[in-house]
Amino acid sequence: MSEQRLRITEIFHSLQGETRTVGLPTAFIRLTGCPLRCTYCDTAYAFKGGNWYSLDDIIAKIAEYNVEYVTVTGGEPLAQPDCIPLLKRLCDLGYQVSLETSGALDDKNLYSNIDYLTKHDAVKFVICSRSDYEWARAISEKYTLADRCEVLFSPSYQQQSLKDLAEWILEDKLKARMQVQLHKYIWGDIPGV
Repeated sequence: MSEQRLRITEIFHSLQGETRTVGLPTAFIRLTGCPLRCTYCDTAYAFKGGNWYSLDDIIAKIAEYNVEYVTVTGGEPLAQPDCIPLLKRLCDLGYQVSLETSGALDDKNLYSNIDYLTKHDAVKFVICSRSDYEWARAISEKYTLADRCEVLFSPSYQQQSLKDLAEWILEDKLKARMQVQLHKYIWGDIPGV
């Protein structure tokens, strides 16, 4: 059996900029590669390159940060098969682990994954325009996402007006939480923070 390993763009320590753990010290593992090309992607530098790390090396690096929270992100982390064993090991070690994934590996949304959502999950919609908002609202309502999990609406950094998105959510009485990318407002578009 070959050693489990992942191609990693960066491992770093920062504040969680999004989700229900926003503001908490978190270790981030950014995997390399992504078959998607989302127009709002802010980590295109993770599409290629990176270095190979064994799971043991990744775990050792995370332990250096002495944190409770770990986020595995990308690119698209699930495009690498050994991501699942990494997630399992992190959870078994007692970390609070979040996975940032599109839920799609075939260049389209896999709506069948909605059946697996629980109250421990969150679905984040990145909003770049009014039409994005309308689509996200329709999907959220069609699949009653707010009854299944936390629903987050995140304005694309420097692309979608915070004020407009807030007003749309209030006007529609949407069962969603608006969030900004806190780390972007603190550090801007700097990788690894």
